[in-house]
Amino acid sequence: MEFRNPFYFVLQLEIVSKIGLKVLVNLALLVVLMQSYIYGQSEKSFADQWEYVGVAIEEPGYVIWGTSPVLGDDGKIHLFVARWPGNTVEPGWRSHSEIAHYVGDTPEGPFIFSDIALQGTGLDTWDRFGMHNPAIHKVGEKYILLYIGNNDYSRPAHPSNQKIGMATSDSPYGPWKKVNDDGLILDVPKNQKYWNHKASNGVNNPALLQHPNGGFFLYFKSEKARMGLAVAENIEGPYVQMPFPVTNNKQSIEDGYAFMHEGKFALLTTDNHGIIEEGGGILWTSEDGIVFDKYEKGFHRINGYVPLNMSKVTVHYGPKDRSYAKFERPQILLKDGKPSYLYLPSGSNIHGGPSTESYILKFKP
Repeated sequence: MEFRNPFYFVLQLEIVSKIGLKVLVNLALLVVLMQSYIYGQSEKSFADQWEYVGVAIEEPGYVIWGTSPVLGDDGKIHLFVARWPGNTVEPGWRSHSEIAHYVGDTPEGPFIFSDIALQGTGLDTWDRFGMHNPAIHKVGEKYILLYIGNNDYSRPAHPSNQKIGMATSDSPYGPWKKVNDDGLILDVPKNQKYWNHKASNGVNNPALLQHPNGGFFLYFKSEKARMGLAVAENIEGPYVQMPFPVTNNKQSIEDGYAFMHEGKFALLTTDNHGIIEEGGGILWTSEDGIVFDKYEKGFHRINGYVPLNMSKVTVHYGPKDRSYAKFERPQILLKDGKPSYLYLPSGSNIHGGPSTESYILKFKP
């Protein structure tokens, strides 16, 4: 305990008597308000640090979905985008989705169509249909393209037959070579004791992280819309699943993006049913990358960044009776290992256009 000189208290009483108790109380309140302001500024959520930039991709005649970025050796930003013809009978993403490649000079675009990176084989393979939800990474000298596919888009076989594949290339322009001949790197586990054995939605929506100590963590969505984990020593696998999920959410989440953030493992997902805010996003964090037991708001609804008149927003995919516009499938562009830009598609076109768009947010720490 610190003991003060008794003359200190006499001096304080003299100050009070000179300036008046009311003035002193007001000064104290001002100090408290200033401290609250400073604390509030330093306690901004991850969601508060994004600002709206504009449209990443809009392609007339197509439904645009997952938009994954990578910085190329040419200094350009390459986006790998799931898309399918807008006139396709639903579920179009299961039957006709392909992965298209767009290129821009800066992270804010504009982005121009370049080529088709991957399409369903149309043959008797696990990825006959629906090349979807790409995740692009640069690992060493190789570009790594993760995707999902299925061999039958009709129910009841789908979506339990969703699986995860990988293709590699020396260039973002291709050609792309599937690993293990057929590209398959992850399927539902055969062990009956595993949490997602015979999962009703298979394994899907891959999120790759190069572990700081070596090896690779592959996160994915599976049974009851929880996130799982498979690990590998080498980038092409084999990937071995953990027997339990890494998130314990009771409400559905989707579309994790994995990265290191402030010394912790992080997963940025959607928040479909209101763990924090329905239609927003969640930033999950973990000390070891295996148990994600802390979370905060990862991004707001579109309305949280852009003032919208919902009567002028066109909904092309998803429920049409929402009072807000919802982002989907977040994918981050990292710069020096830190978040720089965020690319997110939406089933809603906030400009009232005839097709879906994907959008760009910029990180402002």
